[in-house]
Amino acid sequence: MAICPGVYRNFNLMIWGRHCWNSHPENIYPLPNSLHVVLSKTLTNVPNYAHFLCRDFESAVRLAAEHPLSDVIETIWILGGTQVYEDALQHPWCDLLYLTDVMADFDCDVFFPEFDRKLFQLQERFPDVPSDIQEENGIKFQCQVFKKEAADSI
Repeated sequence: MAICPGVYRNFNLMIWGRHCWNSHPENIYPLPNSLHVVLSKTLTNVPNYAHFLCRDFESAVRLAAEHPLSDVIETIWILGGTQVYEDALQHPWCDLLYLTDVMADFDCDVFFPEFDRKLFQLQERFPDVPSDIQEENGIKFQCQVFKKEAADSI
């Protein structure tokens, strides 16, 4: 791949489960500097506004590791649902969890799975992530970052 001056080269790879992808309104796309992968065992065509369709999590991650995307992907973000989160938590590249603790009850059918809090440690301060309680539209929430500890330190 030729390096082109002025071309932004730090993209995010966003991995979505099919139901999660379909639950978002199309007017949020495209997200800047992002490439979208939708995971589905049943779809045969790449959904509108997505860039890739993969059958499983490992195939999606492999996209970021192989040429030509390995030259442009900086961060992989996992956007759900539950099975996609579970697969990501088991992957060796998963070293940070960015969670939002929403301090309200909602009628939901998908939740972030339980994870090993000895393996992933809450970071008290993390660059560019506010640690205090925030409020938007009357809903309180707190952003949390968990970092995976090295295997030999657990």
